Parts: sequence; structure tokens; C-alpha cells
Amino acid sequence: MNVRDEGMNLANKVEYHSNICNELNNIYAAKNADYNDSFGKSFKEYGMIMAAIRLEDKLNRFKALIKQEAQVRDESIEDTLKDLANYAIMTLIELTISKTGAMHNVQNKE
Repeated sequence: MNVRDEGMNLANKVEYHSNICNELNNIYAAKNADYNDSFGKSFKEYGMIMAAIRLEDKLNRFKALIKQEAQVRDESIEDTLKDLANYAIMTLIELTISKTGAMHNVQNKE
């Protein structure tokens, strides 16, 4: 789907959002396996401060990228925003686990 099409209406944006979320989930699954759940382990040890620092690092990276082109070619604005979104979601997951002791009834609540 080309998001530059003039016909990009709300329904198209909702579908595009869903596609991005699916992509985020695939990235999360792959990276979390590679990193052996380091985010979850660090969250248990350091709490919300650790999550805030990781989110701030990505936000600072985003700010730097909008001011000048990246010198590392495989670190695009899009990749940085996806990482930022995944860190926010990962923080929600760990926050839920810390409040409930586990992930219960992981379902769409809409």
C-alpha cells in the first residue's frame, strides 16, 4: 500500500497501522530472541528508570536523525521510530507483569 496515494483515507490508515503493528511484533520477536529478553531482565533489576533511559536514547537518536543524515546507513528514521514504539510496548508489557506478577489474558480488549 502506497501511503502517498491521495486516496489514503481513515480505513486505509487503520489497515496500514495494523501492518506496522504486525511488523513491530515480528521485529520484537526476532530481537527479543537475539537479546535473550534483556529488556525484561533489566526492567526487573532497574525498573522504570531503565525503560525511560532506553526510550530517551531512541528519542535522542530520532532528534539527531531529523537534523542530519545518519552516518550509519542502516539506522533510518523509520527504524528508530519502530524501535521507539517497541520500547514503549515492551515497557507496557513489563509494567503489566510487575503489577500482576504475570501476563494474564493477553487478548484484544476492544
